Amino acid sequence: MASQPLEVESYVPTDSFFGQPYIDVDEWREAPYPHRHVHGGFGDTATRFTFYFPKVQEWQGRMYQPIEGAHAGHEEAFGGPMGELIGGLAMTARLGGYMSESNSGHVGDDIDPRGGEDPGLYGWRATAESARFSKHIANQVYGRPPQYSYVWGGSGGGRRSPLSLENAPDVFDGALPFMGGGDIAPHGTNEKIRGAQTMSFGQMFNVQRLLGDKLDQVIDAMRPGGSGNPFTGLDTNQREELANLYRLGFPRGDEYMISQPMGQIWLWSSMADGLLDTDADYFESFWTRPGYVGHDAPQHVVHDRIDLEGTVSRILTPGDFLGEPEKWSAPEHKLLMTMATLMGATSGMDLPMAVEIKGVGDGYRLGTGVKITSGAAAGRQLYCTAFTEDIFFCDGVAEANLQRFRGVEVGDTVHVDNQAFLAYCYYSRHHLMPDEQFDFLRVDGNPLYPSHDVPLQSSLMGVSYSGQYDGKLLWVHHTHDSSLWPPQGIIYRQAVEQAQGEAGLDRFCLRWTDNAEHVPPMFAPSDPQRATATWLVNYQPIIEQSLVDLARWVEDDVAPAATAYTYHDGKISLPATASERGGIQPVVTVEVDGSDRAEVGVGTQVTLVAVAEVPPGAGKIIAVEWDIDGSGSFAEHDETVDGSAATSKSTLTTSYAEPGTYFVTARVTAHREGDVTARSRRVENLASARIVVA
Repeated sequence: MASQPLEVESYVPTDSFFGQPYIDVDEWREAPYPHRHVHGGFGDTATRFTFYFPKVQEWQGRMYQPIEGAHAGHEEAFGGPMGELIGGLAMTARLGGYMSESNSGHVGDDIDPRGGEDPGLYGWRATAESARFSKHIANQVYGRPPQYSYVWGGSGGGRRSPLSLENAPDVFDGALPFMGGGDIAPHGTNEKIRGAQTMSFGQMFNVQRLLGDKLDQVIDAMRPGGSGNPFTGLDTNQREELANLYRLGFPRGDEYMISQPMGQIWLWSSMADGLLDTDADYFESFWTRPGYVGHDAPQHVVHDRIDLEGTVSRILTPGDFLGEPEKWSAPEHKLLMTMATLMGATSGMDLPMAVEIKGVGDGYRLGTGVKITSGAAAGRQLYCTAFTEDIFFCDGVAEANLQRFRGVEVGDTVHVDNQAFLAYCYYSRHHLMPDEQFDFLRVDGNPLYPSHDVPLQSSLMGVSYSGQYDGKLLWVHHTHDSSLWPPQGIIYRQAVEQAQGEAGLDRFCLRWTDNAEHVPPMFAPSDPQRATATWLVNYQPIIEQSLVDLARWVEDDVAPAATAYTYHDGKISLPATASERGGIQPVVTVEVDGSDRAEVGVGTQVTLVAVAEVPPGAGKIIAVEWDIDGSGSFAEHDETVDGSAATSKSTLTTSYAEPGTYFVTARVTAHREGDVTARSRRVENLASARIVVA
């Protein structure tokens, strides 16, 4: 239970936009971890906050402020079950801190009515003022304010956490963004950002659309034991569009995610209205003027076009899908069920998020606009983010995001139209960032295609990076992130060099996470031939270890280990050995009978060998696990591993009773102290080989 009442009257906000703070919840809670739970907000604003104070004997004088991904908008994202999966309150307590959260100055995807379109407010000011006030409260709870304060977050949180370090040096000592991205501008800017994802995602959707079933052979070529040539069997147009996708930075080896868009299609739904408003000339030109595919080569788009009036025949909630999983168990329902799970956890099981519209035909459904044209919700514009047959799972921006299909009745009419989305599929040709990955679309500095200004993103994404900050910044980026592609991981280093010169790099560290996607494996769709956990690692322990390393850097001046890399043609490559690569992950290789591929008969024994090494100073190997059938069970364990060595060689002999293609995977886990019983900071990497049994 909570102790003496908290005093707020003496607090004077540093930022004059914020009114007097108030507290409307102050109570002791046992879950998700024992803590004093304080919730409130600032008067005359939409800014809300939640502070989580573990027991005084657990506190080591630190404050951690995680920032929610996407557009943010929730002040308890890290304080519940979903937050615990990527490092919530229990992790904060292990790190010796209390946790401060804010909704980044707005509720849901809507803006603050008084703040308006102010990207600085949502990018860092609400975060900073909430953190300042948390210190005022911590002084009462613990008898002193925190000595050190850290801000961190992934995706949209990775986008905004450096802004907090740059612009609020009085608040934060260090930042750990992971999977961030954006553009660079001089310090002090308060303009909306421009981001490569706006263009790159359109290219990804175009490849999915144009390749269709041929995408399967591309995926197979780039899996372990594949040919390594994704272009075999494609026509000229398909080859060109896939090559462009790679040049823009799409991660090699992650091609399966092209068929399973999640965050990418959310971004379209959140920005489509704005693009159609501010870039109307492009969407008209695409269909009507020379230099654009819609006009010059309509054969590449017209067969996918949808433009019709329809009628709603059914309305569905996440609970409708998840309550009857057997009804939605077919492979084509996988993405929709993943979306329903995520949306149900964050927005509730009863929010109507999908409708059935019969008679749409064979056009390309993903990204299609669905506008309600009759009934109580007439005028609401949504966009298809997942579908199955005639069921459209939709999202939108502002009120449309909050309401979805509330107020819609069976029999209401809708306008279903994907012409804007088809034009968006070619957006990258006509909107060029200055980033290196767009250079192939320029010759002698001149754009190859008619050029339009790169649009601004939502004000909820904050302002541009400046690279100017005090304190320390440890940037973590993932090699297989299909939402914030690997080239985004090198942008902030460029910002630091521009703003601070070579000396600034002493306060910056870039660490790559090999074989990690934008979401943990449990949230990524599984490939039909192999479970997600056999090709993606759980990156949460890497984030926790990196937060430990950040604190040691700030407090004891011990620099964290960076990861070596090279960049060419849109691709990030990591050195093959642990000593060359650095960082903190084990480096793993797997061979079957001495190769990455074996073709054998039923019952024939094969020998599997996994070799692993931990980079210098990153700890010892505490586990080697084998998955031999692609199920993700990792049922075989090397019992000789005891946490005493930084290298290992694990051998396993097996055979297969049924014909088929099997991906065998070794997952190797390291721990800084070599503790085989540790439950946290278990840093993983993995590798696979292919066995074809005939």
